[in-house]
Amino acid sequence: MLAAIPFPPLSSEVFSISLFGIEFALRWYALAYIAGILIGWRLALAAIRRPGLWPGDSAPMSAKQVEDLLTWVILGIILGGRLGFVLFYMPGYYLSHPWEIPMIWQGGMAFHGGLLGVVAAVWLFCRTQRIPPASCADMLALATPPGLLLGRLANFVNAELWGRPSDLPWAVIFPGQLAQACGQPAGMLCARHPSQLYEAALEGLILGLVILWLVRRGALKSPGLIAGIFFAGYGIGRFIVEFFRQPDAQFVGPDNPLGLALHVDGIGLTMGQLLTLPMIAGGLLVVAWARQRHRDPGRA
Repeated sequence: MLAAIPFPPLSSEVFSISLFGIEFALRWYALAYIAGILIGWRLALAAIRRPGLWPGDSAPMSAKQVEDLLTWVILGIILGGRLGFVLFYMPGYYLSHPWEIPMIWQGGMAFHGGLLGVVAAVWLFCRTQRIPPASCADMLALATPPGLLLGRLANFVNAELWGRPSDLPWAVIFPGQLAQACGQPAGMLCARHPSQLYEAALEGLILGLVILWLVRRGALKSPGLIAGIFFAGYGIGRFIVEFFRQPDAQFVGPDNPLGLALHVDGIGLTMGQLLTLPMIAGGLLVVAWARQRHRDPGRA
């Protein structure tokens, strides 16, 4: 008998209502985005209201500016996340169906694209408001892990982005024809890694706790340090989870069952791993830069 955990009876919708023949639903994934942004906003405000955490015992921006920045960040997440999915994962399809690019309600958002969108939005905001970009990035790095945690939990509730087939006792029997297509003998169930929960733990819970611990120890006084740790930490966590996560279908084929985006003789990296390598390298470089600058404040 298969030693695995049956998927719990969860719905992707919090509730739904019908108005004028049109069904409107609040989904857990949307609620996770909203809750993550609100929690991150409150964390940012709490940090801003403690000037002793920052360089020179002075917060880099006002509470009003934090609220304004929130709007810029939301736009960066939505525009960057959608364009990232289009360009990184399905460029051929959307080149043939460009009218579907704005249809975000059909699904399809990429974290790496959303991250680039946020980076661009924050850079523009800091430039126009004359705010130190490194400290602003630190504040956002502090605020982001709760959203990642909730987003991955919502992925699990939606029974999406599941992992590769597994015979481990905590593997989950996800519903749906695609999830059950493991190539197993007829009549047997397919269990998979709950990779959404792995990501929630690594990218959200553990990374968030590490960042909070470092902030309490004065890490914000080294501008850029927390941001660098976030980039490197997220990249490492995502790189690890990619070994257990089911690859994107467009990369899987008879000669590439592991769904590697770059490979030689079956050895290589998934698209997710390729996209995390610049994050890890960039994050480590920012950490080194922040530490050097903290030791030598007069150095540019």
